[in-house]
Amino acid sequence: MTLTNYKKSLQDPIFQIIAASAKELSINSYVIGGYVRDLLLERDKSKDIDVVAVGSGIKLAKIVASKLDGKPKVSVFKNFGTAMIKHHNWEIEFVGARTESYTRDSRKPVVEDGTLLDDQKRRDFTINTMAISLNESDFGQLLDPFDGVKDLKNKLIRTPLAPSITYSDDPLRMMRAIRFATQLRFNIELKSLQAILENKERIEIISQERIVDELNKILACDQPSIGLKLLHSTELLPFLLPELTALEGIEEIEGQRHKDNFWHTLEVVDNIAKTTDNLWLRWAALLHDIGKAPTKRYDNKIGWTFHAHEFVGSKMVFKLFKRLHMPLNDKMKFVQKMVRMSSRPIILSQDNVTDAAVRRLVFDAGENVDDLMTLCEADITTKNPKKQNKYKNNFKVVRQKILEVEERDHLRNFQPPISGEEIMKTFNLKPSKEIGLIKDSIKEAILEGEILNEYEPAYKFMIKKGKELGLHEK
Repeated sequence: MTLTNYKKSLQDPIFQIIAASAKELSINSYVIGGYVRDLLLERDKSKDIDVVAVGSGIKLAKIVASKLDGKPKVSVFKNFGTAMIKHHNWEIEFVGARTESYTRDSRKPVVEDGTLLDDQKRRDFTINTMAISLNESDFGQLLDPFDGVKDLKNKLIRTPLAPSITYSDDPLRMMRAIRFATQLRFNIELKSLQAILENKERIEIISQERIVDELNKILACDQPSIGLKLLHSTELLPFLLPELTALEGIEEIEGQRHKDNFWHTLEVVDNIAKTTDNLWLRWAALLHDIGKAPTKRYDNKIGWTFHAHEFVGSKMVFKLFKRLHMPLNDKMKFVQKMVRMSSRPIILSQDNVTDAAVRRLVFDAGENVDDLMTLCEADITTKNPKKQNKYKNNFKVVRQKILEVEERDHLRNFQPPISGEEIMKTFNLKPSKEIGLIKDSIKEAILEGEILNEYEPAYKFMIKKGKELGLHEK
């Protein structure tokens, strides 16, 4: 927070071009929002620039584009009064200074022209209201009417207007507050937290796509549990992920208790965030236990059970993705697969690991076996150091076995050494159930270690199996 000379921080020619273009139009222009915030925080400089013009942002964008090499296209969004230019690594958004007023049932505002101060007032948080002048008379000067610099120093998320107005007007800001608190490790002002709690139902007017965008950004943070805990304490989480909040709580019957699977899940997500940036693997960590709520049962003989919770959870993943308008493609299938298989390595790590069991794991997980192991290692949340070391060491054994089996048997992207066409040709068969039986038998023999995953042993096994089925070579 030692930076004081903002003029020196705007040395890139893009700022001079914007300033000159605004002068041509006889309007004032300012860099505002995230770029300024990150500049003052001395974070990696953002390549996203928001420019506010006291006049037409669209006209300003067009003149700027005409002065840039390559004459980049100007994307105009008339409904919002904004324009966007993508130039080299920059993404520059232009907007005219405006005031906004909202109706109760929509986050889309009625927009009117306004002053710079009007535009700063309409923004979500004080740390995003700060503007730096691009005008000749005071180029580089910071305009901070809501003490954003002070809030940066105090690591505080605060709204420029009364928080109840800010959040009621645009309820997505409730999630943005939580996301910024998670990304920056800031605190949310107490009355702001209270306003989120009071306005939580308003989140229902926000599109699922916008909600997922914020959830993804929270999950992408170094410690996602910060945001997840805030979503929980502000009571937003049941509106977003009821499958998750259903996991909270501990029941006790006849002295038998189960762990609180909600808080355990948050630990798992933090653990996996330390080892991978894969967003969809982080989603898998978040959802890996959601099947435990509907499958929870108490058995007098063995205590609490969650029978087939992985299978049930994988089915729930599809419904959750569909409800949130998330991609129902290979990403969803990956999360389903991870949830469905989430206990497999754990079971292996508790026994003497057999090659056959490891082969089946590698065969079923395929190219995702490393991701699955990463998820299972993140699932170790015991506070008992002895148990933790034991589990970690067991997983090391499993990983080593996977390497050995994979090197020898090449099962990760398994292709049968003998094709159905070759079986038909060898025994002069037309399409029939015998072909499937022989193919399955070869696969099982490879997985059980009876034969190597190679052509010659597989061919001999095929002949042997064919004879058992009463088939004769051509």
